[in-house]
Amino acid sequence: MLKQAMKKIGFGLLLLLTAPQVLAEIRWNFPEPVTPMALDTLHVHNKFMLIVAVIFVVVLAIMIYSLIKHRKSVGHQAVVDKAPSTATEIFWTLIPFVILLVIDFVIMGIPAYHSVVMMEDTKNESDMMIKITGSQWRWQYEYIGNTDKGNQNGLVDAKGIKFTSTLSTPQDQVNGTVPPVDDPKSPYLLDVDNRLVLPVGAKVRILMTSTDVLHNWWVPQFGSSRVAVPGFIRETWVQVDKAGTYRGQCKELCGKGHGYMPVVVDALPKAEYAAWVDLKQKEINAQAAGADKEWSKDELIAQGKAVYDKNCAVCHQVSGAGLPPAFPALTGSKIATSPIFDASGKYLPDSHLDRVLNGIRVMPAWKALLNDTEIAAVITYERNALGNSVGDVLQPAQVKAARQ
Repeated sequence: MLKQAMKKIGFGLLLLLTAPQVLAEIRWNFPEPVTPMALDTLHVHNKFMLIVAVIFVVVLAIMIYSLIKHRKSVGHQAVVDKAPSTATEIFWTLIPFVILLVIDFVIMGIPAYHSVVMMEDTKNESDMMIKITGSQWRWQYEYIGNTDKGNQNGLVDAKGIKFTSTLSTPQDQVNGTVPPVDDPKSPYLLDVDNRLVLPVGAKVRILMTSTDVLHNWWVPQFGSSRVAVPGFIRETWVQVDKAGTYRGQCKELCGKGHGYMPVVVDALPKAEYAAWVDLKQKEINAQAAGADKEWSKDELIAQGKAVYDKNCAVCHQVSGAGLPPAFPALTGSKIATSPIFDASGKYLPDSHLDRVLNGIRVMPAWKALLNDTEIAAVITYERNALGNSVGDVLQPAQVKAARQ
């Protein structure tokens, strides 16, 4: 019975390992490099693997030779122990030490040094700058502008474009209440609502920081990563030489939503990049104009639900019940049901609007991540849904005034 069971298990494992879905995921090397840094890293890796393989084969050959030629069954006699001379001890200590120095600092060290220097070369000959800010649990991208070199190369200046990038998988799919949709264009837990867009062939200097804890912006095919540290600006660079969509993730354990913080980059030819910049600037202008519009309660609640599900539900939950004590409930909470403004129209300290704008403890300051319309909508939604029925409405114009 045991043998039959083992055979069945072995047969099942064989079928599993030979399934097309499994074989499709097998890689013998790094993902295809699409940046000079990734290509250099791949070359260094291959050199190291070749050196290690040669050392392994040589050492293994010596061991096998010794086992065959020096065994007792062929009449080999054990060496009589004798005290070695001091000179012999020094010699056989220095020889492996010298060999290791040559391997580490010459054979491996020179290629590795070249890669490290390339990774740190962030300032020379860059075409544009982008600031990336990590926060729990999303990325914010801000286009700082082109350098003189970028302008000379005819690159459209995206200065002023700023947006957040958040997981686009619906929260009910994340929670498992609804089965995930099999969509190759939007992989489960690996797609975002706003992708970072870069021009093909342009060297992009990246400034990286964090608003709360350590994060790490990582795309495997770019060949490098950099830890985003709160209160510090760190640098790296990217030059994507092949158009396409490239995916990565935060690879620094950053809290409850760490697994829901993907990175998606679209590398576009310069003409398509210019069209994207124009479209994005029009979108930002439309959002700014929306702050001066008088919104109905139903419009705000509808948009507020979308903002809440995308940004707030991961902590406060879809139902608003929260995960106390770290993430308090919004349903029936004092903050979500108390007045926002005083008699003069000024927003109250520690009010609902104050909390959303400026954050508190682990909750980020949303004024840096959401626009006036989104903040007004999500507050209106939280006060008139999730089991609350305050009945008031917060207009984007009021949020705009509060910012000032």
